[in-house]
Order: sequence, then C-alpha cells, then structure tokens
Amino acid sequence: MRLGVFGGTFNPIHHGHLRAAEEAREILALDRVLFIPSGTPPLKSRELAAAGHRLDMTHRAISGNPFFEVLDIECAAPGKSYTVNTLEKLRDLHPGAEIYFMLGIDAFLDIPNWRSPDRLLELANFAVLLRPGSRFADLMKSPHARIGQDVLEQLDEGSPESLRIALKTSREAVLLRNTPLAISATDIRRRIRSGLSVKYLLPENVESFIISERLYCAEKD
Repeated sequence: MRLGVFGGTFNPIHHGHLRAAEEAREILALDRVLFIPSGTPPLKSRELAAAGHRLDMTHRAISGNPFFEVLDIECAAPGKSYTVNTLEKLRDLHPGAEIYFMLGIDAFLDIPNWRSPDRLLELANFAVLLRPGSRFADLMKSPHARIGQDVLEQLDEGSPESLRIALKTSREAVLLRNTPLAISATDIRRRIRSGLSVKYLLPENVESFIISERLYCAEKD
C-alpha cells in the first residue's frame, strides 16, 4: 500500500491544500492520502482554532473524495504535536506501507529545525510540493538532498513533471510540479476578520462551519 501523509494546522483547510493532495495522489499513484490536523503545534499561533474545530473542517473538506481520509492521532494526543512521533505511529498502524510525507519546499528546508530530523528522514519518503513564490532551486540549501542545481532549474522551468532524488538515508524525496494555488490560510483569516468574502477559496461546507462557529472573527487576546 502507498500512503500519502498530509499534516498541518489546516487553520482553515482550503482548496490549495486539497488540490495539492489530489495532484500528489495522482502523480505518485497513492492508494490513500491521510490528512492529519496538528493538535498542539510546537509554535502555536494566537489565531489557531481549537483542534476539534480544525478536525471537523478537515472532515468536511475531504467529504466526497474516496481516496482522502482524516486521522485524529495528533488532535487526540496530549502535549505538543511532533511529526516524528506521528510517523512512528503510522508505521505501527500500517506495517509494510510505503509512506510519502507531503510538505512544501519551505518546510522541507526547515527540517533540520524539527524534532529528531535524522530519525524523521528514516521513517518515510517525502513528496515535496511547490508553493506560490517557491522554487525547486532553493533545495540546493538543504543538507539532506543530493542533487545538482542545473537539474533543479530545469524542473523550475517546467520539465519534467516530477523528479526523484536520493536523501542521505535509504529514503527518497519526490519533487512534484503541482499547481501552486495562491491561497493562504493567513489571508483567509484576515478576510474573515475584515468582513470580506472567502467564497471559492475553500469548500462551501467549511465556510459554513466557520460562519456558524464564528471562527476567526476577531484577534484573540
């Protein structure tokens, strides 16, 4: 079984998240994509909605896609959420599965600052996604990837669709030329605080939930 793992605060989840996950599923021939909203991230934002609300929004957002699934293993766990612990649990839940942890270029470059980065790179393969304003050539700064700048620049120019590179473990990173939709959760929250429309930036059932629960209406003290 080939599993994609998509973690994040999803504060709130939006079409940029969903489209990236769908394209990664298709390119990597994944059997399922597991969405895992963080419970209490190490660096908690003042605007972070309650874990239960973010979990509910994620369930609503993926409804109708038989390849998407939501897990509450971070939201239900006490203490702070660390990716290395989550991947350890997933290996126990799905022994023998081929796991691809999905993240943006900026997040991949930040892995040295995560908890137990060396162990993290042993637990899963990585699917590295484009985000608006990012470039694959930036991965030259990563201490974990083995690849030449010319190859990364070719990928930035549009060819090929994906590229597999070896990591300094037995794992690989697959660089994916997904469609980077310029939608951000930060901007969605700002629009809601300002009374502006967020229609077409996120699923309608997620927007309805935000309205009914009065999420992101004002800055938290």
